[in-house]
Amino acid sequence: MVVTVNENNFSQEVLNSPQPTLVHFWAPWCGLCHLITPTLATFQQQWNQKIKLVSINADENFKLANAYRLKSLPTLILFHEGKIISRLEELKGRDELHRTLETLLQRHALANSA
Repeated sequence: MVVTVNENNFSQEVLNSPQPTLVHFWAPWCGLCHLITPTLATFQQQWNQKIKLVSINADENFKLANAYRLKSLPTLILFHEGKIISRLEELKGRDELHRTLETLLQRHALANSA
């Protein structure tokens, strides 16, 4: 399940989360944002809840969009223990997202098993 986050609960849901959190910044007018949502949901299931997935409407949460210097949408940022682990911008489509998320998951799994 994708959790909707806003400026009021961002710290609690993302920065203070005990598990790695992938933040999907999107906007209602962004076609690619809507196109990748099912791919993100599928990956969340594959991760067996090891990584929390949250969604932030960048248009409604301008302070967060500005704080994280969003240049394009969608933007995906992986946080762990309040720090940015990885940032994905200028995605070209679902296939690129799929490959990138697989790589990210493998890197994260290797880092946690060490």
